[in-house]
Amino acid sequence: MVLLAGLAALAGCGANKSQRQQRVPIAIAVAERRSVPFEIEATGTVEPLRTAAVTAQVGGLVTRLNIREGQLVREGQVLFQIDPRAFDAQVARMRAAYDRDQAQAEKARLDLQRAETLAQQQVISTDDLERKRADFATLAATVRADSAAVLAARLDLANATVRAPIGGKTGSLAVHAGDLVKANDSTTPLVTINQIEPIRVRFTVPQTDLAEVRRQRGAPPRVDIAPGEGDSTWIAGTLAFVDNEVDAASGTLLLKAEAPNRDGALWPGQFVRLRLRLYEQSGATVVPSAAVSNSQRGTYLYVVKPDTTVEERPVTVQRTWRDLSVIASGLTAGETVVTDGQVRLAPGAKGVVRPPAGTAGDKGGGARGARAAKASAAGGADPPASPAANGRGGR
Repeated sequence: MVLLAGLAALAGCGANKSQRQQRVPIAIAVAERRSVPFEIEATGTVEPLRTAAVTAQVGGLVTRLNIREGQLVREGQVLFQIDPRAFDAQVARMRAAYDRDQAQAEKARLDLQRAETLAQQQVISTDDLERKRADFATLAATVRADSAAVLAARLDLANATVRAPIGGKTGSLAVHAGDLVKANDSTTPLVTINQIEPIRVRFTVPQTDLAEVRRQRGAPPRVDIAPGEGDSTWIAGTLAFVDNEVDAASGTLLLKAEAPNRDGALWPGQFVRLRLRLYEQSGATVVPSAAVSNSQRGTYLYVVKPDTTVEERPVTVQRTWRDLSVIASGLTAGETVVTDGQVRLAPGAKGVVRPPAGTAGDKGGGARGARAAKASAAGGADPPASPAANGRGGR
C-alpha cells in the first residue's frame, strides 16, 4: 500500500512537471490598426545631374590654367587659355579679304547701274548688260563668303578661351600650361565637370510595382536616401524620372530621384539605399514582422487567448514596412500575437509572458516578474496577456 501511494505521488509529480514544461516563455504584441506608408525599398547609384567632358574646340598651345582639380566652377567661367595670337591674325586676314571684296562688289554694282541706263538707251548690247549683272552677283557672293569667314575666325578666337559649359565640380586635369592640345579630341577631355547640386540617384523597381508608381498624381513622391550601408541619416529627395518602358531582360523599371545635396553627402558613383514613399495606407492591420512565420502550409502566426493558450492562425501578409507586417486577412486589430518563442509552441500550449529585456521583472526583482514566477511555479492560470508586456509591439 505504501508502495502504491509512493508510485502515485511520483506520477503526480511527473504530471505536474510535464504541465509546467508546457508553459513556454513568450514575448507578445497587440495587432494595431494604423496608417502605414506604402514604400518601395531599393538600392541605387548616385549620378550627377549633368556632366560635361570639356574639350578644346581649337588646337594650340595652352598658355594658362585658371582652375584647380576638384574646384567648384560656375557656368561660363574661364578654365583654360590657348595661345590666341594665330587666331587674331586669322581674324585680321579674313577681315582684309572681306573689305577688298566689298569694295570690288560696290564697283560692280555701280557698273551694273550704268549698264542698265545705257541698255535702256540701246547704247550697249544685251550681252554686255548680262555680263555686268553676273560680275556683280559673283562679287556679292564673294562678300557673303568673306563675311562668314570673318565670323568663323572670330569664333575660333573666342574658343581659344575655354569656358565651363556647366557649373559643378571639376575632376582631374588632363593638361597643364605648355601642353599642345588638338581640336575636338574627345578621347582625352581637358577636364570633366559634374554638377552635384542638385544630384540624382538612379534605381530600379520590379515591374510588379509599375501600377503603384503610375497611379501617383500631383506632387512628386518622396524618396529617402541613405548614403551609407549602416547610416541612420536619410536625405530627403523627390522622384524626378520614370522610364517609358520596362527592361525586358531584367523585368525592372528605371527610376531616378533628385536631392538638393547642399552638404555634398551624395557623390557620383556611390551606392545608396532608397525608400520610395508612394502613399499612406490608412486603417491597415499591422503586427511586428517577428510574429509571422512560414511553413509549407503557408504564412501563420500564434494568437494568445485570454487563458494564455496559443492558437495557430493562418494569415495573409499583404506587404512589409520596416519591421511591421501588414495583415490582409486572418487577424483583427486588438488580438495578441506571439513575437518570440514560437519555435517551442504548439497549438493549445500555454505561454508565460516574458517581461521586456532590461526591466526589473526580467531580472527577478520586479513585482510583476515575481508574480509571474510565482504563478508559474504554482502551476496556476496566468493573467491575460497584456500589450505592455512586450517591448516589440507595432508602432
